[in-house]
Amino acid sequence: MRGPDRRELARRLEALADFTDPTADLEQYLTPAELAAHVIHLARVQGDLEGGETGSGSQPIVDLGTGTGVLGIGAALAGAPSVVGIDVDRSALAVARENVRRVGTETTIASRLEWVQGDVTRHPFDCSRATVVSNPPFGAQHGNRHADRAFLETAREIAAVSYTIHNTGSQSFVESFVADAGGEVTHAFRAPFPVEHRFDFHTAAQAELEVEVFRIEWSG
Repeated sequence: MRGPDRRELARRLEALADFTDPTADLEQYLTPAELAAHVIHLARVQGDLEGGETGSGSQPIVDLGTGTGVLGIGAALAGAPSVVGIDVDRSALAVARENVRRVGTETTIASRLEWVQGDVTRHPFDCSRATVVSNPPFGAQHGNRHADRAFLETAREIAAVSYTIHNTGSQSFVESFVADAGGEVTHAFRAPFPVEHRFDFHTAAQAELEVEVFRIEWSG
């Protein structure tokens, strides 16, 4: 599969715009370019960006909770033939569309990207063997607990393989959830997640969180 190497992919993703008016309730944080490039590179090495085939045809790469489109655009840049980014926030999707133009190769990847407004927990499209990439809400805000679980439940329904980013300390929960569903966590690693001040409850100009990333093979 052709496409930029990991370093070049990170460089291109650095050019993408952030949320124009991020919402704390949705935990809207820009996925760091280095982390996104790492995840997409791993998916490419594993052969997970090729687009699986089922009786109903080719299966897309699905970016659940795409936000400004970092993971989805990264997948398209890395050569994925079909990418669907879904998010509940219309304004975030507008930024995602603008970000396709920012990477400077719009004519190359725009035809392979589709943006859908919808609730990822309600299965707004029909597929069963997709590759999912996702940086879901961590469920850290009051009233948004276990938000990442809902994303895992959707991934279980639509994916053959998924890559998800979670708050540190999530490994035992993720492994238990996946095992109960008959799947397997094949890769797990930790990575830095720099966060700039954006909400009133942030006390520092910038902080660096640690996150956990999982590659999951789902049964079925």
